[in-house]
Amino acid sequence: MTDEAEILSIFENIYRIREGVIIESAPGRVNIIGEHTDYNEGYVLPTPIGKRIWVAARKRTDSEFRLYAHDYREKHSFALGGQTFSEKTRWANYVMGVIDALQRKGYRLGGADLAIKGDVPQSAGLSSSAALEVATARALKGLFDLELNPVELAYIGKSAENDFIGLQSGIMDQFCSSLGKQGQALLIDCRDNAYRNIKIPWGNTLVAVHTGIRRKLDSSAYNERVQECREGVVALRQVRPEIVSLRDATMKDLEAVKGRLPDVIYRRCRHVVRENARVLSAVGAMETNTGAKLGALMYESHVSLRDDYGVSCPELDTLVKISMETGYVLGARLTGAGFGGCTINLLPRHNLGDFIQEVPTRYREATGLKSEVYPVQPQ
Repeated sequence: MTDEAEILSIFENIYRIREGVIIESAPGRVNIIGEHTDYNEGYVLPTPIGKRIWVAARKRTDSEFRLYAHDYREKHSFALGGQTFSEKTRWANYVMGVIDALQRKGYRLGGADLAIKGDVPQSAGLSSSAALEVATARALKGLFDLELNPVELAYIGKSAENDFIGLQSGIMDQFCSSLGKQGQALLIDCRDNAYRNIKIPWGNTLVAVHTGIRRKLDSSAYNERVQECREGVVALRQVRPEIVSLRDATMKDLEAVKGRLPDVIYRRCRHVVRENARVLSAVGAMETNTGAKLGALMYESHVSLRDDYGVSCPELDTLVKISMETGYVLGARLTGAGFGGCTINLLPRHNLGDFIQEVPTRYREATGLKSEVYPVQPQ
C-alpha cells in the first residue's frame, strides 16, 4: 500500500468517508552544516530526507476541527478560534499553531477533519515538527483555496513554532521542508530568503544516525541560546552600530569586544560567526566536488557546537568519534538543536554497507545504547 493510499484508508476508517479528501505531505530534513545560525540571520545548508509526514483533510460544514494522529492513536478536537495549547496531546499543538498563524494572517478557514501519520523520527533533530506544520499548511491551503506561495507557507510554520509553541527557532526547518529538493542541499540565506539548490559531492552519500537519546534541548534551553546571541549583538553594536545580528559580525569585531563579554556569551557568538563562514566554505567544497573539504568542515562544526555552543552530549560525541575512527567517514557532526537526536555523516557511497555494520555495533559496545541508521540520500 502506498503512503497516499494508507493515509486515505486511515482517514476513511476514522471518519467513515473518503470523498472530498485532500492529501498532502512534507519531508523531514537533516542539516548538513550551519547549526544555530538561522535565528541569527545567517546561512544554513539542509537537505530533505526521504521520510515524510502525511495529512489527509476534508472540509466540514461547521467550525469544528477534529484531529487524529495515527502514530499515537490519539484524537484532539476544538472549535475554530478556540485552539489552546495542550499539555496532553502535544502533537496537536503544531496543527493548532498552523491554524492560529493562518487566522492571525487574515486567512478565512472553516472546520475540517484531519488524519495524520508519518515516519519522520521524533525528537531526533530531523524536524518532524516542521514537516507536520508544512504538511498541515499545504492541506489547509488546498481545502480553503488559500493563496500561499512556498516561502509564505514556510513562514506560517515558523509562526506556529514561535508564537504558539513558544520556541524561538529560525526559518531553516520549515523552509527546507517546503522548498527543498530530494538529493540536493538547499543553501538558505536566513536574512533575505535567497536560496539555491546544490549537488552533494559526487560519489558520496549522507547518513543520519540516531543516538537512541531523545533530543533534550527544550524550549527554555533553546531560547536561552537565542538570548545569549542577542546579548552579544548588543555589545558588538557598541563597536560597530551597523551590526544588526551576528550575521554582520566578524571575528575581528568579536575580538574587539571580548573583554566586555562574559566568556559564555563570547563563545556562543564565536560559534555563530565561524559557523556562517563554514557554511559558505562548504558550498565552495560542494561546487568543486571536494567531499574531503566538506567533511573536514563538518568535523569542525561539531567541535564548535560541543565546546563553544554547548549543545552536544556524550552520546553525540561518541558517535562522531566512532565515525572519525572508521577512516572512511569524511565528516560527521551533530545535526539539529542538540543534546541528543542524530549525527549526520558524509561518506563514500561504496562504504555505506560498512558503515551500517560497523558504527552501530561499536556505538552499542561503547554506550550500551541501540542506534538507528537513516540513509538520507537516494541510493
